[in-house]
Amino acid sequence: MFQILWILLIGLVLGLIAKLILRGPQSIPWWLTMLLGAAGALVGNLVSGWIGVRHTGGIDWIRHLLQIGFAVLFVGLVAPAWSRSRASR
Repeated sequence: MFQILWILLIGLVLGLIAKLILRGPQSIPWWLTMLLGAAGALVGNLVSGWIGVRHTGGIDWIRHLLQIGFAVLFVGLVAPAWSRSRASR
């Protein structure tokens, strides 16, 4: 149970960082920001393991950059679609 809360907390932090990196407003709700950040963390972990940089001797900078990068990608792809779907209602 605690692991799920940790994943959601990290997802929220990564999602907020992604929203700060992207230009312009991203009018998506906080729960979607959290889920997209968590998805970015998951995909970033998978890719870092695939390329062999998931566990290093120090801080795993490449893994963290991949997580942020995927969170930015997901927020950047979903935010415009979310805005269009809300505008068409």
